[in-house]
Amino acid sequence: MEQLNKKPEKTVEQALILLLKDAEHKKDKLTKIQHAKYWRDEIGNKLLSSLTSEDIQNAIPTHVVRTGKILSPATQNRYRSSIMRAINLAKQAGWIDVVPYIAKNSEPKKRIRWITEKEAERLLDSLNLNWMKDVCQFALLTGAKMTEILSMTWDKINFANKMAIVTGDIAKSGRGRSLPLSDDAINLIKERMKYQVSPYVFHSGTGKLRDDISRRDFKRALQRANIKNFRFHDLRHTWASWHIQRGTPLMVLKELGGWETIEMVQKYAHLNADHLLSYVNQVKFSSNTRLAR
Repeated sequence: MEQLNKKPEKTVEQALILLLKDAEHKKDKLTKIQHAKYWRDEIGNKLLSSLTSEDIQNAIPTHVVRTGKILSPATQNRYRSSIMRAINLAKQAGWIDVVPYIAKNSEPKKRIRWITEKEAERLLDSLNLNWMKDVCQFALLTGAKMTEILSMTWDKINFANKMAIVTGDIAKSGRGRSLPLSDDAINLIKERMKYQVSPYVFHSGTGKLRDDISRRDFKRALQRANIKNFRFHDLRHTWASWHIQRGTPLMVLKELGGWETIEMVQKYAHLNADHLLSYVNQVKFSSNTRLAR
């Protein structure tokens, strides 16, 4: 009877195969492959049933093998997430009953880098490639991420409802969402119709799907515009910051940007303190007040 109830003995390597199947149509597939290779070499032969928290903790990488560079706490957490995902998939498959617990490293607060409208204008004017101008302007108008923009297809755009659909295989969360389009964003997309030679809205001219922007053009444009310490993803931070500065409520911004929780947009709250102004005069103390008494 005990034999009938016994779980099948599986290895960590077999769990990693589940991880790769799970990541097959996700945008971080290449990262998961890299992580799976690492974990296979480190603990791939271990049986899941005997795997301990200490085994995993001791195997988390600390340095880049090729360069010797120390890995950041965030990068170590990504490796941890991959192996924990593999083990959880093994549990879902009925291979094990208990998942070892590994605490995450504490990570420094994420930077918020944004630029002013004048700086944004300088950046757009400094880009040489027209398609790059369109991509960057669309990011500033919608807060869409690079992958969402480059993978956008004409059939996912609803001009009547002013919406674009971001499918689950593109969205970072794995869940599809609607991307609201402003009037300016709609006009920009309509301008792109003159380059409609493939299903993709934003391409470099060939019509093929791009997996990255032109880093060279973006870097040189930043130099010409005298903008330092700025990445493409910071266009999304800029869009969110502009919204907050114009009074867009955090809950509305959360929906517009496709964030999963209000905590994810709380980092922008400090950019608008207008709601505090009606309270600042609640406490008064001055020499004139004392003299009046």
